[in-house]
Amino acid sequence: MSDAASESPFLIIGPTAAGKSSLAVEFAERIGGEIVSADAFQVYSGLDILSAKPASDLRSRVPHHIVGEVSLTASFDAGQWRSRATRCIAEIAARGRTPVVCGGTGLYIRALTHGLAELPPADPALRASLEREPLSALAVRLRSLDPAGIVDMKNPRRVIRALEVCILTGQPFSSFRDGWKSESPIRGVILTRDRAQLHARINARTLSMFESGVVEEVAATGETGPTASQMLGLREIRELLAGRLPLPECVENIQRATRNYARRQITWFRKERGCQWIDLTEAADPIADLEHAWRALSRRS
Repeated sequence: MSDAASESPFLIIGPTAAGKSSLAVEFAERIGGEIVSADAFQVYSGLDILSAKPASDLRSRVPHHIVGEVSLTASFDAGQWRSRATRCIAEIAARGRTPVVCGGTGLYIRALTHGLAELPPADPALRASLEREPLSALAVRLRSLDPAGIVDMKNPRRVIRALEVCILTGQPFSSFRDGWKSESPIRGVILTRDRAQLHARINARTLSMFESGVVEEVAATGETGPTASQMLGLREIRELLAGRLPLPECVENIQRATRNYARRQITWFRKERGCQWIDLTEAADPIADLEHAWRALSRRS
């Protein structure tokens, strides 16, 4: 592989529960790579079961970066992740190894491949005021200020940030997307499975989390900051612990929320250009498919 290709990361991205983590480790072992996580919740220290961090045996086989590095009480955003990720990628390449970016947080991937528009920093007083308002009211305000916006209106953190930018700049949040310019050739794959298989894997993984002690893990966790509090399943398990949600309903709600999240991820990744899709539904040798894509895309770099 050329030096230029060695310096640019190889992306292994896709929806939750597609099987990215284990394949990324085996792939990285074969090509001499190190993994940079692109998962918005695996960055936090703690809640390892709930955030589905790669198992310790996987992490011992290949170095993993930006996993378990941030306090649960701290806010963390795409800009902070991009800063850490670009530093990690440069350091990995300097060691003569290949950076493998693995994860499913589309905004993080877009920040890495296209950069970020210059946005105002958070305003603590304004943000605190917005956080006291119900999500439905925030969504109405955001639609009035940014009718063309495509923010996920079910995600309080993103709604608040978009509204904050609108108020601070006097411009629609969507207008800043024009500042996203592709900075480098994109090399990578998007792993997917058919809907039935992906949903079955999500449902099974949720059940496995409960069998592995996720309720006890959440019970032992103290305060979480505004970003970590958005972790899938955290609110539902806290409702369970408070006696306001029965266990079967808690499990079902988390499974449904995770399936919906996977659908949004797939929709987002369809916009990525330069990545090769690999359907794992009936793949006989997915690692061979990954290596083939890696060689083909590296020749273009």
